[in-house]
Parts: sequence; C-alpha cells; structure tokens
Amino acid sequence: MTSMTAHPPGLDLDHLAAWLPTAIPGAAADGADSLTARLIPGGRSNLTYEVSDGVHTWILRRPPLGHVLATAHDMAREYRVISALRGTEVPVPAAYALCSDDTVIGAPFYVMERVVGTPYRDADALRALGEERTRTIATRMVDVLAALHRVDPVSVGLSDFGRPEGFLARQVARWRKQLDASRSRELPGADELHARLAARVPEQSAPAIVHGDYRLDNILVDDGDRIAAVIDWEMSTIGDPLTDLALLVIYQMLGTLPLPALVADASTAPGFLSRDEIIDRYVAGTGRAVTHLGFYLGLAAYKLAVVLEGIHFRHTQGKTVGAGFERIGEAVVPLLQVGLDAVKER
Repeated sequence: MTSMTAHPPGLDLDHLAAWLPTAIPGAAADGADSLTARLIPGGRSNLTYEVSDGVHTWILRRPPLGHVLATAHDMAREYRVISALRGTEVPVPAAYALCSDDTVIGAPFYVMERVVGTPYRDADALRALGEERTRTIATRMVDVLAALHRVDPVSVGLSDFGRPEGFLARQVARWRKQLDASRSRELPGADELHARLAARVPEQSAPAIVHGDYRLDNILVDDGDRIAAVIDWEMSTIGDPLTDLALLVIYQMLGTLPLPALVADASTAPGFLSRDEIIDRYVAGTGRAVTHLGFYLGLAAYKLAVVLEGIHFRHTQGKTVGAGFERIGEAVVPLLQVGLDAVKER
C-alpha cells in the first residue's frame, strides 16, 4: 500500500489545502503542512487519492495524467450521479464538493466520503474468505446492479443524464472512435469485431442508469460481506442496462483466460457465481428479458479492449501513474477474440 505523502503524483497539496476549507466545512485551514495524501492503487483510469488533514479523511478523484479520451473522464458527471443516487437502494459515497477550476490541482476533481470496505480484485483474496462468503458477495454484487437498474432516472433528477435513443449504435461508434484515438499498433480482430457489431445492433432494452464499468473491484465490501459502496462512476449514463450485465459477465469469463496485468481472476474462486447464475439472478431482480446476449458480450469485450488499449497508449507515453501497467497491452488482442467468439455465438 502506498504511504501517505506530501508529494503525491498529480495532486498539488499546497493549492488543495487552500481550497478545501472553502468547500468543505470543518476542513483544516492551517495549510499544506497538515495535509497528506496517497494514490490509491488498483484504478486504471481516473486517479483516486486518500486525503487527510489529520482529523478528517476524504477520497479525491481526478482525471488521469496525459492523453485523455474525450468525455471519458468527466468529474462533474461522476459527482452528479453519486449525488443523485444517495438515498436509493444503491450504496454510494456521500459527495462533498466538486471543483471545476483547473488551477487548483491542474485538473477538475471532486471530493467524497471515504467508505470503509474492501475492493476484492483477485481470487486469492476471495479464497481466504471461503466458498460461502464468496458466494454471498457475488450474489449481492448482482443484486446491487439489479437495484441500480430499477432506479427511475427521473425520480432522482437524472432525466437528462444521457440520450437513451440510439444508445447501442452510438456505443459501437464511440468505442471505435476511442480506439482510433489511442491506436498505435496493429490490433488483429479489432476492425472485424467492430464491423460485426455495427451490422448487428439489436433493439434496445428499456433504458436505465448505466454504471459503465460494473465489476467486483468497483465495489467496496464491508466486514459483514455487505456492499458498502459502488465506486468509479466515470462511464455512467442513461442507456441500455444490459451493457452493464454483459460487462459483468465478460469479467466473469476472463477469469479463465491468461491475460497478464488484467486483474480479472476473481470468478475462479470457489463459490463465485457462474455466468448463467449471474444472468438468472439479474433477471430475477429486474424482470428484464436478456436477448441478443452475443451482441452485448461482443460489445463489452470490445469496450474493455479499447479501454485497455488507451491505458497501454498512455503507458508508452510515460503518462500512467501506478504499478502494473507495463504488460496491460498484452490483454487487448485476446479480449478482441473473446468479443468475436461472442458475436458469433448467437
């Protein structure tokens, strides 16, 4: 674990110390001398820090350093969605303050509650809990996703948070555009997968709030194996909720693949739900029909491949903060193949 420091990368503590008391009541006003921070490891996109003034502790989120894909790191959107979901069945941290002034730390950011919980990232951590607890956590993970997709966007003030009409077609086009913005090498299968997806866009499921990257390590689990908070809302919108389900299933499938630097083997832990169990639990919790699954899985694999290619690109430029990125690019082509296999499936 990274220790607290006065000089974390991407965070100007002098300016932050001057800003905090103006935005958060009770924050220490005695300058940067009392402020410490650490970069929280594990995230592959937006940067997350734990910040303390010696009395209070908060979580701060900011965009990554260097090359940034358009619309992918909007702090105001993250802040808005977790603020809106506070008080619903979906557990989220309390949102405290948003700063759109780049001069404070060099980028927009927001500050939220520090929720105590564990983001389980690998099978070893789950094996230590045992089969029964692992099954409980995985089941509750699906139940919270179902709860999210039951939230009426209008009732929580998010009616204009996205454009559900044409969502799937725009997703196919958007992720191709994102890939083109980061592509710096040959990627076998990328163009074929995009073409197959573009030719097979199905009729959409009824719109809902979409997390965009729902997986086990974007969930904080408390000591009672309850979901304490869902985090990392940077890709959230209003759209087709089956894209969330499909991405969750893709993460479940990836546990059996040899993908270096991609923390995705949690599903191999004894007790973790199978692909069919995830889908059945979701259907029971939402009442939604799951059709055209091959398309959704193909899109999820394509999207994840594009995200990882963007991280690989930033790493080659020396702009990625954190450990574990040097081999992440090796996961991209296998993911594209997973997507191709899925769209051929049905």
